[in-house]
Amino acid sequence: MSTNKKRLTAVVVGLGMVGTLAACGSSDGSQGSGDSKTVTLVSHDSWVASKDVIAAFEKQSGYKVDVLKDGDAGQAVNKAILTKDNPQGDVFFGVDNTLLSRALDNGLFQPYEAKGSDRIKPEYRVDQDRHRVTPIDTGDICVNYDKKYFADHKLEPPRSFDDLVKPQYKNLLVTENASASSPGLGFLLGTAAKYGDDGWPDYWKKLKANGVKVVDGWEQAYNEEFSGSAGGKKAKGDRPLVVSYASSPPAEVVFADPKPSTAPTGVAEGTCFRQVEYAGLLSNAGNPEGGKALLDFLISERFQQDMPLNMFVYPVREGAQVPAEFAKYGPQAKDPETMDPAKIADHRDQWVKSWTSLVLK
Repeated sequence: MSTNKKRLTAVVVGLGMVGTLAACGSSDGSQGSGDSKTVTLVSHDSWVASKDVIAAFEKQSGYKVDVLKDGDAGQAVNKAILTKDNPQGDVFFGVDNTLLSRALDNGLFQPYEAKGSDRIKPEYRVDQDRHRVTPIDTGDICVNYDKKYFADHKLEPPRSFDDLVKPQYKNLLVTENASASSPGLGFLLGTAAKYGDDGWPDYWKKLKANGVKVVDGWEQAYNEEFSGSAGGKKAKGDRPLVVSYASSPPAEVVFADPKPSTAPTGVAEGTCFRQVEYAGLLSNAGNPEGGKALLDFLISERFQQDMPLNMFVYPVREGAQVPAEFAKYGPQAKDPETMDPAKIADHRDQWVKSWTSLVLK
């Protein structure tokens, strides 16, 4: 696999939902740096930032950044909760709106209002009375489609949740396990937002009857089962519909060699669910002052504008510019499904349990 394809595999996940448990940075098993000149960022495996941007922070602040990658988002959050009394670092990045309540209820973060928080778009702000987390980025979980497949079969691609259960799309969709994968969970929440607390199970019965395939995680779904991926194995899958991200098409363009004139994949905009990722100062952080400086930096204009072509997500800071090729091939959904984090907290576990019983058994 080429370097470009390897990088595509790593970054197209955007909001960081695949990978095995790994530790990079503080690989000696130590709990944080214990060094007032080093600030440790704990994140999921999909953390990526430009070297010159991190160097700028280090020069400006006087702190060296150490990054500890701890698996996919769910694994990283759970491990951070288990180690909260003796945390592995100072700042945690990558808890999203589907898992936020779990982190807050378990006392993972201490309050800190980051400098520049007033520049964050109001729709992404949460926990305004205590400021335990700071919004960093946003993106949309959506069904992606393989343009060539639909052109070859003279079939219009689906545009909405309703379309996916139509007979012409039978056996074409692959999605991720909602109990193990963040995009899989986001897709489930999107259907719950669309069809309501009582309506989503009936929708999934129809989706199951229409041949939806469920695999463990994003990498398997996108790189092994999806026919439109350029980032995975040479032997492509045979499913032209996959639950992924609205930012997957620009990644297919940016890291292709040679670059195509148009993205080979598209997004069914009526299937999108909006995700927001947050960062916070860990309770009992060994270097809280360094952690505060890093949080300030994560919502600075320079870092916010660096994210799109590294982690394939959108900035939350007002006025932050998005690269033209990213905006062209991966525009945000105009009317995505959303859900209040409090409602997710109240229903997530039961919905996942019901989904598992309904779809996997």
